[in-house]
Amino acid sequence: MFNKICQVASLLSLLLSGSMAAFGYVAIRYMQSPEFERDLKNKVMGDLKDKMIDEIPKQLPKFSGPILPM
Repeated sequence: MFNKICQVASLLSLLLSGSMAAFGYVAIRYMQSPEFERDLKNKVMGDLKDKMIDEIPKQLPKFSGPILPM
């Protein structure tokens, strides 16, 4: 009985280790792809674009001072 439990546990650990290795390989290959880079840039630039539209009017001065003579 104990032998069967040990065999099942070792089989499960083998499957778990193999699936983690396969997932890691696929994740690294995806992160190195141009598609991932393009998607990431689009998400970051989209977020920045939305935030800049909201923040630019807050940062611009309401008036400016007189021209300084040379």
